[in-house]
Amino acid sequence: MEIKALSPQARADALREMAEGELDVLVIGGGVVGTGAALDAVTRGLRTALVEARDWASGTSSRSSKLIHGGLRYLEMLDFALVHEALSERGLLRNKLAPHLVKPVPFLYPLSKRLTERPYVGSGVALYDGMALSSGNNKGFPLHRHLTRKGVQKEAPGIRKDAMVGAIQYYDGQVDDARHTMTIARTAATYGALIANRTRVKEFVREGERVVGAVLVDLESGTEIRVKAKQVINATGVWTDETQELVKARGQFKVRASKGIHLVVPRDRIQSRTGLILRTEKSVLFIIPWGRHWIIGTTDTDWTMDKAHPAATSADIDYVLQHANSVLKSPLTREDVEGVYAGLRPLLSGESESTSKLSREHVVGHPVPGLVVVAGGKYTTYRVMAKDAVDVAVDGLDGKVPASTTENVPMVGAEGYHALWNQRHALAAKAGIHVDHVEHLLNRYGSAVDEVLALIAEDPSLGEVVPHADDYLKAEFVYAATHEGALHLDDVLARRTRISIETYDRGTESAELAADLVAGPLGWDAERKAKEVATYLQRVAAERASQEQPDDASADAVRLQAPEIVPLGS
Repeated sequence: MEIKALSPQARADALREMAEGELDVLVIGGGVVGTGAALDAVTRGLRTALVEARDWASGTSSRSSKLIHGGLRYLEMLDFALVHEALSERGLLRNKLAPHLVKPVPFLYPLSKRLTERPYVGSGVALYDGMALSSGNNKGFPLHRHLTRKGVQKEAPGIRKDAMVGAIQYYDGQVDDARHTMTIARTAATYGALIANRTRVKEFVREGERVVGAVLVDLESGTEIRVKAKQVINATGVWTDETQELVKARGQFKVRASKGIHLVVPRDRIQSRTGLILRTEKSVLFIIPWGRHWIIGTTDTDWTMDKAHPAATSADIDYVLQHANSVLKSPLTREDVEGVYAGLRPLLSGESESTSKLSREHVVGHPVPGLVVVAGGKYTTYRVMAKDAVDVAVDGLDGKVPASTTENVPMVGAEGYHALWNQRHALAAKAGIHVDHVEHLLNRYGSAVDEVLALIAEDPSLGEVVPHADDYLKAEFVYAATHEGALHLDDVLARRTRISIETYDRGTESAELAADLVAGPLGWDAERKAKEVATYLQRVAAERASQEQPDDASADAVRLQAPEIVPLGS
Protein backbone atom coordinates (compact mmCIF):
# COMPACT_ATOMS: atom_id res chain seq x y z
CA MET A 1 0.00 0.00 0.00
CA GLU A 2 1.35 3.41 -0.97
CA ILE A 3 1.82 5.78 1.98
CA LYS A 4 -0.33 8.89 1.72
CA ALA A 5 1.58 12.16 1.72
CA LEU A 6 -0.07 14.89 3.79
CA SER A 7 0.72 17.61 1.29
CA PRO A 8 -1.11 20.93 0.90
CA GLN A 9 -2.78 19.50 -2.22
CA ALA A 10 -3.90 16.38 -0.35
CA ARG A 11 -5.49 18.60 2.30
CA ALA A 12 -7.33 20.64 -0.35
CA ASP A 13 -8.54 17.43 -2.03
CA ALA A 14 -9.75 16.04 1.31
CA LEU A 15 -11.78 19.16 2.09
CA ARG A 16 -13.37 19.05 -1.35
CA GLU A 17 -14.25 15.36 -1.00
CA MET A 18 -15.74 15.87 2.48
CA ALA A 19 -18.46 18.01 0.95
CA GLU A 20 -19.34 15.36 -1.63
CA GLY A 21 -21.88 12.74 -0.60
CA GLU A 22 -22.39 11.62 2.98
CA LEU A 23 -19.80 10.48 5.49
CA ASP A 24 -20.35 7.58 7.81
CA VAL A 25 -18.25 9.19 10.53
CA LEU A 26 -16.89 12.70 11.02
CA VAL A 27 -14.28 12.94 13.79
CA ILE A 28 -13.58 16.30 15.40
CA GLY A 29 -10.22 16.75 17.13
CA GLY A 30 -6.72 15.94 15.89
CA GLY A 31 -5.17 14.73 19.13
CA VAL A 32 -4.22 11.12 19.75
CA VAL A 33 -7.78 9.98 20.48
CA GLY A 34 -9.31 11.75 17.48
CA THR A 35 -6.69 10.48 15.05
CA GLY A 36 -7.05 7.04 16.62
CA ALA A 37 -10.82 7.15 16.13
CA ALA A 38 -10.41 8.13 12.47
CA LEU A 39 -8.03 5.21 11.92
CA ASP A 40 -10.39 2.84 13.72
CA ALA A 41 -13.41 3.95 11.70
CA VAL A 42 -11.76 3.94 8.28
CA THR A 43 -10.24 0.47 8.82
CA ARG A 44 -13.75 -0.85 9.54
CA GLY A 45 -14.71 0.19 6.02
CA LEU A 46 -16.51 3.39 7.00
CA ARG A 47 -16.32 6.59 4.95
CA THR A 48 -14.44 8.74 7.45
CA ALA A 49 -13.25 12.32 7.80
CA LEU A 50 -11.11 13.96 10.49
CA VAL A 51 -10.73 17.69 11.15
CA GLU A 52 -8.59 19.66 13.60
CA ALA A 53 -8.90 23.39 14.30
CA ARG A 54 -5.15 23.88 14.70
CA ASP A 55 -2.34 21.42 13.98
CA TRP A 56 -2.18 17.70 14.63
CA ALA A 57 -1.37 17.13 18.33
CA SER A 58 -1.21 20.87 18.98
CA GLY A 59 -3.00 20.49 22.32
CA THR A 60 -2.46 17.90 25.04
CA SER A 61 -1.05 15.29 22.65
CA SER A 62 2.21 17.17 22.06
CA ARG A 63 2.72 18.24 25.67
CA SER A 64 2.68 15.01 27.67
CA SER A 65 5.48 13.33 29.61
CA LYS A 66 6.02 11.32 26.40
CA LEU A 67 5.65 8.00 28.21
CA ILE A 68 3.88 4.85 27.08
CA HIS A 69 3.31 3.22 30.44
CA GLY A 70 1.03 1.01 32.47
CA GLY A 71 0.63 3.45 35.33
CA LEU A 72 2.55 1.89 38.19
CA ARG A 73 0.87 4.19 40.72
CA TYR A 74 -2.58 2.80 39.82
CA LEU A 75 -1.59 -0.49 41.42
CA GLU A 76 -1.71 1.27 44.78
CA MET A 77 -5.28 2.25 43.95
CA LEU A 78 -6.00 -1.43 43.21
CA ASP A 79 -7.09 -0.56 39.67
CA PHE A 80 -5.66 -3.76 38.24
CA ALA A 81 -7.84 -3.77 35.13
CA LEU A 82 -6.65 -0.34 34.06
CA VAL A 83 -2.98 -1.24 34.60
CA HIS A 84 -3.33 -4.50 32.69
CA GLU A 85 -5.07 -2.71 29.81
CA ALA A 86 -2.37 -0.05 29.63
CA LEU A 87 0.45 -2.60 29.79
CA SER A 88 -1.17 -4.59 26.99
CA GLU A 89 -1.32 -1.43 24.86
CA ARG A 90 2.28 -0.61 25.76
CA GLY A 91 3.46 -3.96 24.42
CA LEU A 92 1.28 -3.70 21.33
CA LEU A 93 2.67 -0.28 20.45
CA ARG A 94 6.28 -1.30 21.06
CA ASN A 95 6.21 -4.61 19.24
CA LYS A 96 3.64 -4.30 16.48
CA LEU A 97 2.01 -0.94 15.88
CA ALA A 98 4.90 1.53 16.18
CA PRO A 99 8.27 -0.13 16.94
CA HIS A 100 10.08 2.74 15.21
CA LEU A 101 8.53 5.29 17.57
CA VAL A 102 8.05 3.53 20.93
CA LYS A 103 11.22 2.61 22.82
CA PRO A 104 11.87 1.09 26.27
CA VAL A 105 13.27 3.41 28.92
CA PRO A 106 14.57 2.46 32.42
CA PHE A 107 13.52 4.13 35.68
CA LEU A 108 14.72 3.95 39.25
CA TYR A 109 12.08 3.77 41.95
CA PRO A 110 13.98 5.04 45.01
CA LEU A 111 13.72 3.37 48.42
CA SER A 112 14.07 5.44 51.58
CA LYS A 113 13.52 2.77 54.27
CA ARG A 114 15.90 -0.10 54.69
CA LEU A 115 13.65 -3.00 55.71
CA THR A 116 9.95 -2.37 55.22
CA GLU A 117 9.80 -0.58 51.87
CA ARG A 118 11.69 -2.95 49.58
CA PRO A 119 9.30 -5.94 49.98
CA TYR A 120 6.25 -3.71 49.52
CA VAL A 121 7.50 -1.84 46.46
CA GLY A 122 9.20 -4.93 45.07
CA SER A 123 5.99 -6.95 45.16
CA GLY A 124 4.16 -4.14 43.36
CA VAL A 125 6.76 -3.86 40.60
CA ALA A 126 6.84 -7.67 40.30
CA LEU A 127 3.07 -7.63 39.81
CA TYR A 128 3.53 -4.88 37.21
CA ASP A 129 5.99 -7.04 35.27
CA GLY A 130 3.75 -10.08 35.70
CA MET A 131 0.80 -8.25 34.18
CA ALA A 132 2.97 -7.16 31.27
CA LEU A 133 4.15 -10.73 30.68
CA SER A 134 0.59 -12.04 30.83
CA SER A 135 -0.32 -9.77 27.92
CA GLY A 136 1.93 -11.93 25.75
CA ASN A 137 3.53 -8.87 24.19
CA ASN A 138 6.28 -7.74 26.55
CA LYS A 139 9.27 -8.20 24.25
CA GLY A 140 11.77 -5.35 24.59
CA PHE A 141 10.90 -4.46 28.18
CA PRO A 142 13.44 -6.02 30.59
CA LEU A 143 12.16 -7.23 33.94
CA HIS A 144 12.78 -5.21 37.09
CA ARG A 145 15.82 -5.64 39.30
CA HIS A 146 16.75 -4.63 42.83
CA LEU A 147 19.67 -2.25 43.41
CA THR A 148 21.61 -1.47 46.55
CA ARG A 149 22.82 2.05 47.25
CA LYS A 150 26.09 1.08 45.56
CA GLY A 151 24.18 -0.22 42.57
CA VAL A 152 22.28 3.06 42.34
CA GLN A 153 25.55 4.99 42.30
CA LYS A 154 26.81 2.83 39.45
CA GLU A 155 23.68 3.42 37.36
CA ALA A 156 23.21 7.04 38.36
CA PRO A 157 26.41 8.67 39.68
CA GLY A 158 24.64 12.03 39.65
CA ILE A 159 22.24 10.99 42.42
CA ARG A 160 23.16 11.97 45.96
CA LYS A 161 24.20 9.01 48.12
CA ASP A 162 21.91 10.09 50.94
CA ALA A 163 18.89 10.45 48.60
CA MET A 164 18.00 6.76 48.86
CA VAL A 165 19.09 3.55 50.55
CA GLY A 166 18.58 1.59 47.34
CA ALA A 167 16.18 1.36 44.42
CA ILE A 168 14.21 -0.88 42.12
CA GLN A 169 14.84 -0.43 38.41
CA TYR A 170 11.95 -1.11 36.06
CA TYR A 171 11.12 -0.30 32.44
CA ASP A 172 8.37 1.54 30.64
CA GLY A 173 8.01 2.97 27.14
CA GLN A 174 8.69 6.36 25.57
CA VAL A 175 7.40 8.09 22.45
CA ASP A 176 7.58 11.44 20.70
CA ASP A 177 3.88 12.15 21.27
CA ALA A 178 3.44 14.76 18.54
CA ARG A 179 5.16 12.60 15.93
CA HIS A 180 3.17 9.53 16.95
CA THR A 181 -0.15 11.39 16.76
CA MET A 182 0.67 12.84 13.34
CA THR A 183 1.68 9.35 12.19
CA ILE A 184 -1.70 7.95 13.26
CA ALA A 185 -3.38 10.69 11.20
CA ARG A 186 -1.19 9.85 8.23
CA THR A 187 -1.96 6.15 8.64
CA ALA A 188 -5.68 6.93 8.66
CA ALA A 189 -5.24 8.97 5.46
CA THR A 190 -3.30 6.09 3.88
CA TYR A 191 -6.32 3.85 4.46
CA GLY A 192 -8.63 6.43 2.90
CA ALA A 193 -9.72 8.82 5.64
CA LEU A 194 -10.22 12.42 4.53
CA ILE A 195 -8.19 14.55 6.93
CA ALA A 196 -7.60 18.29 7.24
CA ASN A 197 -5.88 20.33 9.92
CA ARG A 198 -6.54 24.05 10.41
CA THR A 199 -10.24 23.29 9.87
CA ARG A 200 -12.71 24.41 12.54
CA VAL A 201 -16.23 23.24 13.25
CA LYS A 202 -18.39 26.36 13.16
CA GLU A 203 -21.70 24.68 13.91
CA PHE A 204 -23.43 21.32 13.83
CA VAL A 205 -26.13 20.63 11.27
CA ARG A 206 -29.35 19.31 12.85
CA GLU A 207 -32.48 17.60 11.61
CA GLY A 208 -34.77 17.86 14.60
CA GLU A 209 -32.76 16.62 17.57
CA ARG A 210 -30.34 14.61 15.45
CA VAL A 211 -26.87 15.81 14.44
CA VAL A 212 -26.44 15.06 10.73
CA GLY A 213 -23.23 16.90 9.93
CA ALA A 214 -21.32 20.11 10.47
CA VAL A 215 -20.37 23.41 8.90
CA LEU A 216 -16.58 23.58 8.69
CA VAL A 217 -14.34 26.59 8.15
CA ASP A 218 -11.06 26.15 6.29
CA LEU A 219 -9.02 28.58 8.38
CA GLU A 220 -6.34 28.86 5.69
CA SER A 221 -8.78 30.31 3.15
CA GLY A 222 -11.86 31.28 5.17
CA THR A 223 -14.02 29.03 3.00
CA GLU A 224 -17.03 27.36 4.63
CA ILE A 225 -17.86 23.73 3.85
CA ARG A 226 -21.08 21.90 4.70
CA VAL A 227 -20.46 18.24 5.50
CA LYS A 228 -23.07 15.52 5.94
CA ALA A 229 -22.31 12.69 8.36
CA LYS A 230 -24.34 9.83 9.84
CA GLN A 231 -22.34 10.01 13.07
CA VAL A 232 -20.08 12.70 14.53
CA ILE A 233 -17.43 11.88 17.16
CA ASN A 234 -16.33 14.71 19.44
CA ALA A 235 -12.75 13.94 20.54
CA THR A 236 -11.66 17.46 21.44
CA GLY A 237 -10.12 16.77 24.86
CA VAL A 238 -10.06 19.85 27.08
CA TRP A 239 -12.31 21.60 24.53
CA THR A 240 -15.05 18.96 24.94
CA ASP A 241 -17.44 21.27 26.80
CA GLU A 242 -17.10 24.03 24.21
CA THR A 243 -17.75 21.60 21.35
CA GLN A 244 -20.78 20.12 23.13
CA GLU A 245 -22.20 23.63 23.56
CA LEU A 246 -22.55 23.83 19.78
CA VAL A 247 -25.44 21.35 19.98
CA LYS A 248 -27.21 23.45 22.64
CA ALA A 249 -27.66 20.38 24.82
CA ARG A 250 -26.60 19.62 28.37
CA GLY A 251 -23.46 17.50 28.35
CA GLN A 252 -23.40 14.13 30.07
CA PHE A 253 -20.12 15.00 31.75
CA LYS A 254 -17.81 17.94 32.22
CA VAL A 255 -14.10 18.13 31.44
CA ARG A 256 -11.80 20.01 33.79
CA ALA A 257 -8.33 21.10 32.69
CA SER A 258 -5.33 20.32 34.88
CA LYS A 259 -1.99 21.91 33.98
CA GLY A 260 1.24 19.96 33.95
CA ILE A 261 4.58 21.55 33.08
CA HIS A 262 7.88 19.99 32.00
CA LEU A 263 11.44 21.25 31.79
CA VAL A 264 14.05 20.12 29.27
CA VAL A 265 17.74 20.18 30.29
CA PRO A 266 20.91 18.90 28.60
CA ARG A 267 21.79 15.25 29.12
CA ASP A 268 25.24 16.09 30.51
CA ARG A 269 23.73 18.02 33.43
CA ILE A 270 22.66 14.78 35.15
CA GLN A 271 25.05 11.84 35.26
CA SER A 272 22.82 8.82 34.88
CA ARG A 273 22.06 5.94 32.53
CA THR A 274 18.52 5.66 33.81
CA GLY A 275 15.45 7.75 34.49
CA LEU A 276 14.02 8.38 37.92
CA ILE A 277 10.55 8.58 39.47
CA LEU A 278 10.08 10.64 42.64
CA ARG A 279 7.07 11.03 44.89
CA THR A 280 6.07 14.60 45.67
CA GLU A 281 3.48 15.94 48.08
CA LYS A 282 1.07 16.39 45.14
CA SER A 283 1.85 13.66 42.61
CA VAL A 284 4.96 12.13 41.08
CA LEU A 285 7.94 13.68 39.34
CA PHE A 286 9.74 11.96 36.47
CA ILE A 287 13.30 12.60 35.32
CA ILE A 288 13.20 11.05 31.87
CA PRO A 289 16.02 10.41 29.37
CA TRP A 290 15.18 12.11 26.05
CA GLY A 291 17.94 11.75 23.45
CA ARG A 292 20.61 14.30 24.32
CA HIS A 293 18.33 15.81 26.95
CA TRP A 294 16.30 15.09 30.07
CA ILE A 295 12.60 15.84 30.46
CA ILE A 296 11.64 16.67 34.05
CA GLY A 297 8.03 16.96 35.20
CA THR A 298 5.28 17.27 36.02
CA THR A 299 2.94 19.49 38.04
CA ASP A 300 -0.80 19.07 38.59
CA THR A 301 -2.77 22.30 39.07
CA ASP A 302 -6.19 23.52 37.96
CA TRP A 303 -6.21 25.73 34.86
CA THR A 304 -9.17 27.93 33.99
CA MET A 305 -7.66 30.26 31.39
CA ASP A 306 -6.72 30.04 27.70
CA LYS A 307 -6.68 26.37 26.70
CA ALA A 308 -4.71 26.76 23.49
CA HIS A 309 -1.62 28.15 25.19
CA PRO A 310 -1.34 27.09 28.85
CA ALA A 311 1.54 28.97 30.44
CA ALA A 312 4.20 27.80 32.87
CA THR A 313 4.85 30.26 35.68
CA SER A 314 8.06 31.05 37.51
CA ALA A 315 6.61 29.20 40.52
CA ASP A 316 5.95 26.10 38.39
CA ILE A 317 9.55 26.05 37.19
CA ASP A 318 10.89 26.52 40.72
CA TYR A 319 8.70 23.68 41.97
CA VAL A 320 10.06 21.21 39.41
CA LEU A 321 13.67 22.31 39.93
CA GLN A 322 13.31 22.08 43.71
CA HIS A 323 12.05 18.50 43.65
CA ALA A 324 14.62 17.37 41.09
CA ASN A 325 17.42 19.01 43.06
CA SER A 326 16.38 17.17 46.21
CA VAL A 327 18.16 14.08 44.84
CA LEU A 328 20.84 15.53 42.54
CA LYS A 329 24.49 15.95 43.50
CA SER A 330 24.84 18.90 41.16
CA PRO A 331 21.71 21.08 41.47
CA LEU A 332 20.04 22.42 38.34
CA THR A 333 19.51 26.15 37.89
CA ARG A 334 17.35 28.26 35.60
CA GLU A 335 20.37 28.64 33.30
CA ASP A 336 20.34 24.88 32.67
CA VAL A 337 16.79 24.91 31.30
CA GLU A 338 16.72 24.60 27.51
CA GLY A 339 12.97 24.31 27.07
CA VAL A 340 9.72 24.56 29.00
CA TYR A 341 6.33 23.30 27.94
CA ALA A 342 2.91 23.20 29.58
CA GLY A 343 0.02 20.92 28.74
CA LEU A 344 -3.52 20.34 29.96
CA ARG A 345 -4.94 17.02 31.11
CA PRO A 346 -8.68 16.50 30.45
CA LEU A 347 -10.08 15.36 33.81
CA LEU A 348 -13.66 14.17 34.09
CA SER A 349 -16.51 15.22 36.35
CA GLY A 350 -19.73 13.35 35.61
CA GLU A 351 -23.15 14.96 35.40
CA SER A 352 -25.36 12.07 34.41
CA GLU A 353 -25.94 8.47 35.39
CA SER A 354 -26.50 7.66 31.71
CA THR A 355 -22.85 8.24 30.91
CA SER A 356 -21.27 5.05 29.59
CA LYS A 357 -18.21 4.73 31.80
CA LEU A 358 -15.80 2.31 30.19
CA SER A 359 -12.95 2.60 32.69
CA ARG A 360 -11.84 4.84 35.52
CA GLU A 361 -9.90 6.86 32.96
CA HIS A 362 -12.24 7.59 30.06
CA VAL A 363 -15.91 7.85 29.21
CA VAL A 364 -18.02 7.73 26.08
CA GLY A 365 -21.37 9.49 25.94
CA HIS A 366 -24.21 10.00 23.44
CA PRO A 367 -25.71 13.41 24.42
CA VAL A 368 -27.93 13.71 21.34
CA PRO A 369 -28.66 11.36 18.42
CA GLY A 370 -25.85 11.41 15.88
CA LEU A 371 -23.20 12.77 18.27
CA VAL A 372 -20.74 10.68 20.28
CA VAL A 373 -18.45 12.25 22.87
CA VAL A 374 -15.25 10.63 24.19
CA ALA A 375 -13.13 12.23 26.89
CA GLY A 376 -10.63 11.61 29.66
CA GLY A 377 -8.17 8.75 29.51
CA LYS A 378 -4.42 8.60 29.15
CA TYR A 379 -2.18 8.69 26.13
CA THR A 380 -1.16 5.02 26.35
CA THR A 381 -4.73 3.73 26.01
CA TYR A 382 -5.76 6.03 23.15
CA ARG A 383 -6.47 3.05 20.86
CA VAL A 384 -8.95 1.56 23.34
CA MET A 385 -10.64 4.94 23.76
CA ALA A 386 -10.90 5.32 19.99
CA LYS A 387 -12.32 1.82 19.61
CA ASP A 388 -14.92 2.45 22.33
CA ALA A 389 -16.00 5.70 20.69
CA VAL A 390 -16.37 4.13 17.26
CA ASP A 391 -18.24 1.16 18.78
CA VAL A 392 -20.87 3.59 20.12
CA ALA A 393 -21.01 5.45 16.79
CA VAL A 394 -21.48 2.16 14.93
CA ASP A 395 -24.57 1.43 17.02
CA GLY A 396 -26.18 4.40 15.30
CA LEU A 397 -25.38 3.21 11.76
CA ASP A 398 -27.55 1.06 9.54
CA GLY A 399 -26.15 -2.28 8.51
CA LYS A 400 -23.50 -4.54 9.97
CA VAL A 401 -20.10 -2.93 10.55
CA PRO A 402 -16.96 -5.02 11.23
CA ALA A 403 -15.31 -4.94 14.64
CA SER A 404 -12.20 -2.86 15.30
CA THR A 405 -9.04 -4.06 13.60
CA THR A 406 -6.55 -1.48 14.87
CA GLU A 407 -4.67 -3.92 17.09
CA ASN A 408 -3.46 -5.40 13.80
CA VAL A 409 -2.89 -2.17 11.86
CA PRO A 410 0.75 -0.98 12.13
CA MET A 411 1.47 2.72 11.83
CA VAL A 412 3.04 4.22 8.72
CA GLY A 413 6.75 3.38 8.91
CA ALA A 414 6.38 0.30 11.13
CA GLU A 415 6.47 -2.44 8.51
CA GLY A 416 10.02 -3.10 7.38
CA TYR A 417 11.56 -0.96 10.12
CA HIS A 418 13.59 -3.77 11.68
CA ALA A 419 15.00 -4.89 8.33
CA LEU A 420 16.03 -1.35 7.45
CA TRP A 421 17.60 -0.93 10.88
CA ASN A 422 19.80 -3.92 10.09
CA GLN A 423 20.73 -2.24 6.79
CA ARG A 424 21.42 1.18 8.30
CA HIS A 425 25.13 1.20 7.46
CA ALA A 426 24.40 0.46 3.80
CA LEU A 427 21.70 3.14 3.77
CA ALA A 428 24.14 5.67 5.20
CA ALA A 429 26.82 4.83 2.63
CA LYS A 430 24.35 5.13 -0.24
CA ALA A 431 22.95 8.43 1.02
CA GLY A 432 26.35 9.90 1.83
CA ILE A 433 25.43 10.76 5.41
CA HIS A 434 26.66 9.49 8.77
CA VAL A 435 25.08 6.32 10.13
CA ASP A 436 24.09 8.22 13.28
CA HIS A 437 21.83 10.38 11.14
CA VAL A 438 20.30 7.33 9.47
CA GLU A 439 19.57 5.85 12.90
CA HIS A 440 17.95 9.12 13.90
CA LEU A 441 15.80 9.10 10.76
CA LEU A 442 14.80 5.45 11.19
CA ASN A 443 13.62 6.15 14.73
CA ARG A 444 11.45 9.01 13.49
CA TYR A 445 10.19 7.80 10.12
CA GLY A 446 10.70 4.04 10.17
CA SER A 447 10.45 2.50 6.73
CA ALA A 448 9.24 5.85 5.35
CA VAL A 449 12.89 6.90 5.66
CA ASP A 450 13.19 6.14 1.94
CA GLU A 451 11.10 9.22 1.22
CA VAL A 452 13.38 11.43 3.32
CA LEU A 453 16.50 9.94 1.74
CA ALA A 454 15.00 10.55 -1.72
CA LEU A 455 14.91 14.28 -0.92
CA ILE A 456 18.61 14.15 -0.01
CA ALA A 457 19.44 12.23 -3.20
CA GLU A 458 17.73 14.96 -5.21
CA ASP A 459 19.41 17.78 -3.26
CA PRO A 460 22.48 16.65 -1.25
CA SER A 461 22.50 19.90 0.72
CA LEU A 462 19.40 18.63 2.52
CA GLY A 463 21.63 15.97 4.11
CA GLU A 464 23.36 18.70 6.13
CA VAL A 465 22.55 19.19 9.80
CA VAL A 466 20.48 22.16 10.88
CA PRO A 467 22.74 24.85 12.40
CA HIS A 468 21.94 25.42 16.08
CA ALA A 469 19.82 22.22 16.10
CA ASP A 470 22.19 19.55 14.90
CA ASP A 471 20.03 16.61 15.95
CA TYR A 472 18.05 17.29 12.75
CA LEU A 473 18.76 17.34 9.03
CA LYS A 474 17.52 20.04 6.66
CA ALA A 475 15.56 17.41 4.74
CA GLU A 476 13.28 16.98 7.74
CA PHE A 477 12.00 20.54 7.39
CA VAL A 478 11.11 19.97 3.75
CA TYR A 479 9.54 16.57 4.47
CA ALA A 480 7.37 18.09 7.21
CA ALA A 481 5.74 20.34 4.61
CA THR A 482 5.56 17.88 1.70
CA HIS A 483 4.52 14.71 3.54
CA GLU A 484 3.48 15.44 7.14
CA GLY A 485 0.85 18.17 6.95
CA ALA A 486 2.88 21.07 8.37
CA LEU A 487 1.33 24.32 7.19
CA HIS A 488 3.18 26.84 9.35
CA LEU A 489 6.60 27.44 10.85
CA ASP A 490 5.32 26.64 14.34
CA ASP A 491 4.15 23.22 13.10
CA VAL A 492 7.68 22.46 11.89
CA LEU A 493 9.68 23.71 14.88
CA ALA A 494 7.31 22.70 17.70
CA ARG A 495 5.78 19.39 16.54
CA ARG A 496 7.33 17.82 13.41
CA THR A 497 10.67 18.47 15.11
CA ARG A 498 11.02 19.37 18.81
CA ILE A 499 13.52 22.18 18.25
CA SER A 500 11.29 24.61 20.16
CA ILE A 501 11.99 22.77 23.44
CA GLU A 502 15.36 21.15 22.73
CA THR A 503 17.52 24.24 22.13
CA TYR A 504 18.38 27.17 24.39
CA ASP A 505 17.24 29.58 21.68
CA ARG A 506 13.85 27.74 21.47
CA GLY A 507 14.16 27.52 17.69
CA THR A 508 14.66 31.21 16.99
CA GLU A 509 18.05 30.56 15.36
CA SER A 510 16.48 27.91 13.09
CA ALA A 511 13.41 29.88 12.09
CA GLU A 512 14.81 31.66 9.02
CA LEU A 513 16.31 28.48 7.57
CA ALA A 514 13.15 26.49 8.22
CA ALA A 515 11.04 29.17 6.53
CA ASP A 516 13.35 29.18 3.51
CA LEU A 517 13.15 25.40 3.16
CA VAL A 518 9.36 25.06 3.46
CA ALA A 519 8.52 28.17 1.44
CA GLY A 520 8.61 26.34 -1.89
CA PRO A 521 6.37 23.38 -0.94
CA LEU A 522 3.94 25.70 0.89
CA GLY A 523 3.90 28.40 -1.78
CA TRP A 524 5.16 31.24 0.42
CA ASP A 525 6.48 34.50 -0.99
CA ALA A 526 8.98 36.74 0.80
CA GLU A 527 6.24 38.60 2.68
CA ARG A 528 4.67 35.39 3.95
CA LYS A 529 8.05 34.02 5.04
CA ALA A 530 8.74 37.18 7.01
CA LYS A 531 5.33 36.98 8.69
CA GLU A 532 5.83 33.36 9.68
CA VAL A 533 9.25 34.06 11.19
CA ALA A 534 8.05 37.18 13.00
CA THR A 535 5.05 35.36 14.45
CA TYR A 536 7.22 32.49 15.67
CA LEU A 537 9.70 34.89 17.30
CA GLN A 538 6.81 36.65 19.04
CA ARG A 539 5.52 33.31 20.30
CA VAL A 540 8.91 32.44 21.83
CA ALA A 541 9.29 35.88 23.38
CA ALA A 542 5.82 35.66 24.94
CA GLU A 543 6.51 32.18 26.31
CA ARG A 544 9.80 33.28 27.84
CA ALA A 545 8.15 36.32 29.42
CA SER A 546 5.24 34.25 30.77
CA GLN A 547 7.71 31.94 32.50
CA GLU A 548 8.95 34.88 34.57
CA GLN A 549 5.47 35.62 35.94
CA PRO A 550 4.47 34.66 39.50
CA ASP A 551 1.00 33.23 38.86
CA ASP A 552 -1.28 31.73 36.22
CA ALA A 553 -3.29 34.90 35.55
CA SER A 554 -0.28 37.06 34.80
CA ALA A 555 1.46 34.29 32.84
CA ASP A 556 -1.66 33.77 30.72
CA ALA A 557 -2.00 37.49 30.03
CA VAL A 558 1.62 37.74 28.87
CA ARG A 559 1.47 34.58 26.73
CA LEU A 560 -1.63 35.82 24.91
CA GLN A 561 0.20 38.94 23.74
CA ALA A 562 1.67 36.87 20.90
CA PRO A 563 -0.62 36.72 17.84
CA GLU A 564 -1.95 33.51 16.28
CA ILE A 565 -0.62 32.85 12.79
CA VAL A 566 -4.15 31.68 11.89
CA PRO A 567 -6.79 33.07 14.29
CA LEU A 568 -9.44 30.46 15.12
CA GLY A 569 -12.19 33.00 14.65
CA SER A 570 -11.14 33.94 11.12
